[in-house]
Amino acid sequence: MFGWFERRLEAFPDKKPVTPPRGLIAFCLYYMADSWRWFILLAFFSAMTAMIEVSLFSFLGDIVDWLSQYPREAFLEKQGKKLVLISIVVLIVLPLMSAVSILITHQTLLGNFPMRIRWQIHRYLLGQSLSYFQNESSGKIATKVMQTALSVRETVVKLLDVLNYMAVYFLGTLVITASADWRLMMPFVLWLALYLVLLWIFIPRLQQASEEQADARSLMTGRVVDTYTNMTTVKLFSHNSREEQYARADFAAFQVTVHRQMRLISLFSFSIYFSNCLLLFAVGALGISLWLKGGLLIGAVAVGIGLVLRLNSMAEWLMWEMSDLFENIGIVEDGMNSIAQPRLIEDAPDATTLVVRKGNIRFEHVSFYYDNKREVLEDFNLDIKAGQKVGIIGRSGVGKSTIASLLLRFYDVEEGRILIDGQDIAHVTQESLRANIGMVMQDTALLYRSVRENILYGRPDASPEEMERAVRDAQAADFVGTLRDHKGKTGYDAQVGERGARLSGGQRQRIAISRVMLKDAPILILDEATSALDSESEFAIQENLAHLMKGKTVLAIAHRLSTIAKMDRLVVMDKGKIVEDGTHKSLLRKKGVYAALWQRQAGGMIGIHDDDDDNDT
Repeated sequence: MFGWFERRLEAFPDKKPVTPPRGLIAFCLYYMADSWRWFILLAFFSAMTAMIEVSLFSFLGDIVDWLSQYPREAFLEKQGKKLVLISIVVLIVLPLMSAVSILITHQTLLGNFPMRIRWQIHRYLLGQSLSYFQNESSGKIATKVMQTALSVRETVVKLLDVLNYMAVYFLGTLVITASADWRLMMPFVLWLALYLVLLWIFIPRLQQASEEQADARSLMTGRVVDTYTNMTTVKLFSHNSREEQYARADFAAFQVTVHRQMRLISLFSFSIYFSNCLLLFAVGALGISLWLKGGLLIGAVAVGIGLVLRLNSMAEWLMWEMSDLFENIGIVEDGMNSIAQPRLIEDAPDATTLVVRKGNIRFEHVSFYYDNKREVLEDFNLDIKAGQKVGIIGRSGVGKSTIASLLLRFYDVEEGRILIDGQDIAHVTQESLRANIGMVMQDTALLYRSVRENILYGRPDASPEEMERAVRDAQAADFVGTLRDHKGKTGYDAQVGERGARLSGGQRQRIAISRVMLKDAPILILDEATSALDSESEFAIQENLAHLMKGKTVLAIAHRLSTIAKMDRLVVMDKGKIVEDGTHKSLLRKKGVYAALWQRQAGGMIGIHDDDDDNDT
């Protein structure tokens, strides 16, 4: 039974995600697609249950009147059938309706619905541009994904509950009291008007406070995650106290929003409670007054007071539901601002799959600048023949790494185009483009998974023999066999830690090289690929990289000129343009920029200016 209800709503839909709408209602409706019928069914059962419960108050008044009208010996004879009918409703109908409502709520919706949202948001964000993740804290993004999914669920469920109970209980109360005496209905009408005024006063303020709290919570969580992620740096600079103060400021800012919200809730709660007391007094006094004058049966008085007591608890419940509702609305709106952003890099509608037969790369009149409008490349032209090994040289900030980023289409060019074997990369799918390019970066970060999973990331369907061959070629086999993590897993099964923190820089680099070797893409980008290695390891890997580069088109970026001096061709850049182009020997004979850099090189490193290459990624 549980399994049947759990399978009614698919938690991982295959539908391709698109940019969610920005409006609150539209955003929630977007993620409710294919879930509507279950929410409607839940609302129906909730409404029916509420109607029956309200009707029971009317029956309570009838019982009081019957007990006062009939002698004991005639009571069951006169009203026995009605008592049996009510017993069936109480013992069978209500429990069955409640059971179905509970199963829909807990088995079908509460687990599956937020998971659908998380899954859809995650799939959508995976297609976001690289700049999106560079501009936002990863901890903040992850927090918003988790919080937004739960808050959309809570917003929809609580809104249905609130509307159901307001409509059924309040309208039912008015109908029941009016059927006894229209005058008994008037205190309820006035109370309802006062209640709506209080909602009108407090709800917008609670919504604003909730939005501020949600944003403060995301910022607080994101900064804590940032500290934990960079714990090595914290320890290295002995900044525990600094991080305490850094976190305290965000904790305190979050606490301010909590206090502001709690003050509003306290005022709201007291106002509701006082209005409930006024209602109880008014109904009790009016009911007794009408009974004394003979205008009302004692059962109607009992029903009126019973409904007031029920409404008191309902009003308190509704207040907290409304408070939670608007807190969740605030969280949804905060998350929506980050999640519902259009993708900056999208596949063209007619995008085809890239087919690399040779590996010729051509940059044609390419211009590009970052968000700060600082131009990096201007009318840039570069033609790399298939199978050619080209080194890109230049000081930091001249656009070397930007060339690699544009080739991978992490960014789109402002002008011009980039071709691979005559195919414009703007008109092929991003997946097929990057599948044909292998890259080893200077700043190597591994996934928080096992060594095996990190290496197989290059080609998940590779055989164990192929994986081990790649590891040997990258000179990583010796240290992989000695690895052991905190859970006792060893070798390829050992976890590498967050971003590979359990490994040394050289070990991380060799795992990364293993991964690219296993991928065996026809185009290879090396961005300071051996910079983290010691001289002995670098010498060994250079030979293996030479083997890896055979038959491939290679783009190698380096500050250390000795690592790329043997390339087929060296391209020297300055201010976003090519200033020299040739072999190592021919450029030395020119006695130009390259020759000067070669002469000034100390320890294989070009002098680095303060305006480093942070943007060139």
